[in-house]
Amino acid sequence: MRFPARLTLNNGVHMDRLGYGLYKVPPKDAEALVATALGEGYRRFDTAAMYGNEVGVGRALGGAVGDAAQANGDTGGSGESVHTLSREDLFVTTKVWNDDHGYDSTLRAFDTSISNLGLDYVDLYLIHWPCAGRGLFAETYKAMETLYREGKVRAIGVSNFQPGHLEELMQKAEVVPAVNQIELHPWLQQTRLRTLHGQLGIATEAWSPLGRGHVLADPAIVALAEKHGRTPAQVILRWHLQLGNLVIPKASSAGRIKENFAVFDFDLDASDMDGIAGLERHHRTGSHPDNVN
Repeated sequence: MRFPARLTLNNGVHMDRLGYGLYKVPPKDAEALVATALGEGYRRFDTAAMYGNEVGVGRALGGAVGDAAQANGDTGGSGESVHTLSREDLFVTTKVWNDDHGYDSTLRAFDTSISNLGLDYVDLYLIHWPCAGRGLFAETYKAMETLYREGKVRAIGVSNFQPGHLEELMQKAEVVPAVNQIELHPWLQQTRLRTLHGQLGIATEAWSPLGRGHVLADPAIVALAEKHGRTPAQVILRWHLQLGNLVIPKASSAGRIKENFAVFDFDLDASDMDGIAGLERHHRTGSHPDNVN
């Protein structure tokens, strides 16, 4: 079974299924690592205001597009332009942080993020956490709807929203979130939430898709890696893709960046998928959304 490398979101925007996640990538390393990822074929990049690395991400992406523009202007006398990257080839996600919830604060936070990134628009803008105790996520989302209507973002969505948060948001939202980015891996499969996403037309995106590395040593995953001649990380990422998830593994070396992208040329069979489904432990490696305010 071969899956397309791109997913169409509920507003018609196309998004690569596999991207490069920049959580805990130090600001000083972001530019070089994003440039490496671009060279390996990544075109989707996930950052956030809280990560502190938007500037480095933007420099790498701006450099790639700038180099492309220069190359396209230099035909070498042949009259043919060089095939290189344009802004439209890239998909950039960033997120509004908890301290900036609220309508006006969200608009200001977006202006800061887009300035840091050096972009004219962002492809996907997310609420990082619902922070339900503050009671502001609906107002925050309303500001994001404004940004969407103004064309400053191509799609909007949420992150770490549980079913109750989504149900409350949907009572007030005019634009259905395109994406909910949640902790999701073989030890935390979020079946109820993924089912609700399907009913609402929201794409599921997995952060911590490898369980912060803990799941890599699971004997069942190791056995599947040996069966397919792949690494445990590649098996888990392939599982995500075959479930239909969007996925953003973080990597801090060129080797891992390359390894994580090499997952489109093999398949897990039905017994493999069933075996991974049986690994559910309801085990979180990060905070529970109800506890983040």
